[in-house]
Amino acid sequence: MGLPYSSSQAKRHDQIVAIDLGGRTTKAVHLHRRGDKFSLLSYAIVDGLADDKAPSVNLLTDHFKNVHRSLGNGRCRQVALGVGVADTLFRQVEVPLMPAGDLRLMLKYNSKTYLQQDLPDYVFDCCYLPARPGRPSEGPKPAGQPKHRAFVGGAKRQTIDDLQAAIKGAGLLPEQVVPGIIGPVNAFELAEPEIFAKEIVALVDVGFKNSTITILECGEIILNRVVAIGGDRLTAGLVDALGTSYAEAEQIKLGMPGEVQQHLETVLHPLGRELRASIDFYENQHDKTVAQVFFSGGSARGEFVVQALQAELMVPCKAWSPIKSLHVALEPQKMGEIDQVAPQLAVVVGVATSAL
Repeated sequence: MGLPYSSSQAKRHDQIVAIDLGGRTTKAVHLHRRGDKFSLLSYAIVDGLADDKAPSVNLLTDHFKNVHRSLGNGRCRQVALGVGVADTLFRQVEVPLMPAGDLRLMLKYNSKTYLQQDLPDYVFDCCYLPARPGRPSEGPKPAGQPKHRAFVGGAKRQTIDDLQAAIKGAGLLPEQVVPGIIGPVNAFELAEPEIFAKEIVALVDVGFKNSTITILECGEIILNRVVAIGGDRLTAGLVDALGTSYAEAEQIKLGMPGEVQQHLETVLHPLGRELRASIDFYENQHDKTVAQVFFSGGSARGEFVVQALQAELMVPCKAWSPIKSLHVALEPQKMGEIDQVAPQLAVVVGVATSAL
């Protein structure tokens, strides 16, 4: 389900380094593919570029060098990059059927019509979706050229140019730049193929500044939404409630001492309310029920966080591992840590698999 904004080569490689530029940490993986089997050769989680301003190309270049060095394997230079929701858009639209190049031009000059906002100097990529079999048409079809469903991703051209320049400056080869929001979907299809294909589920990735919710109906993205509440706001809420440091509050959030349970439930309530609203919207529109909610992201490592959100959502909730179906071939130190950090890798594993 990869939707690259740029691809330097049409050729597929048997291995890739994928990087997810997160708000607080940058995640990277080195994956190898043989047939339909994927191996995780290395991963790294390093401090991100914690600045609200757009980083310079030089700063990004140094960051990519550090991330690649932290993987501990300099042989693979091909890079797929996941870009966060603050710098990208990802929409499902209805557009006339035409060659992809023509569709990108049409979106460039008519973004207001199809995306409901003017997006000058954006670069777009898109893919048409197959017709949904067995579903009745919704009302009479309008006259004129028929419309077809498509996914559209977009980002400012300057952003894409800067990212590609920085990757090249780090001595690496930019293969794809991908909207990070689809990473968990790609990774979930690989990790939980039966559930992906047969159930109605919600995937929630709790990022640093934002969280995303994607509702899948038997493998098809029906709804995706960005919620402006992430792990940073949850931790900051604990800082205010407990009068502790940010680092201590972060540990409390993940470890959950019993005496702060009430405070954590309070700071989680706004996120739970927003997620529940998205599920209600889907269920009311489609007259179907979301069976399970699967959580990823740094905050999903805290068992109580998921339990408290389950009480808010009134739907079975669990954290999931994007490396579940991967062959793990890590060095001993990283092997001992991978189960703990795995929920943080949902975006980057999905970005990697889309490039392979």
